[in-house]
Amino acid sequence: MSADFTAARANMVESQVRTADVTDLALTDVIRSAPRESLLPPAKAFAAYADAEVEYAPGRWLLRPRDISKLLQNLRPKAGERALAIAAPYAALVLEGMGLTVERLDEGDLKAVSGADYDLIVSEGAVAKVPDAWTAALKVGGRLGVVERTGPAGRAMIYVRADDGISGRPVFDSAPPYLQGFEPARGFAF
Repeated sequence: MSADFTAARANMVESQVRTADVTDLALTDVIRSAPRESLLPPAKAFAAYADAEVEYAPGRWLLRPRDISKLLQNLRPKAGERALAIAAPYAALVLEGMGLTVERLDEGDLKAVSGADYDLIVSEGAVAKVPDAWTAALKVGGRLGVVERTGPAGRAMIYVRADDGISGRPVFDSAPPYLQGFEPARGFAF
């Protein structure tokens, strides 16, 4: 079965990642060898390389291969940097393969980041609003990659901490499922 996953991984890189203008060779080399199927329950491993989000735990999803590849490329990870992966096991696997030191936040209150001075933070689920604790945990020059969504459409965003605050820019459209607990607040409307 491992040969099947190797072929599926190569096909994913050629048909989903490279066709989405992901041109960072260090990134695509790691993606070509990162066992995405190892992050899924055995009954869902077959979907690891599909062009879809795949639920790996209740309320937790791996982003589509295209989306996580584009998000990581826009974050411009560099070997030796310190990263935080929030409900982002595949991103963590890829970043570790690129030589970053990665801490994982997969359990407990994902809105409360206790560390600080991260070069890079990434999340694989959509959020209605980025928690202030996430941007506060970035060092100056640090980048946060996340999908923000308040309805059916969303935007992958890159936030950067500067001396005078945080700036953000949209990088592509994406609409993955919400990370559990990060849905928009429901209010009364006429």
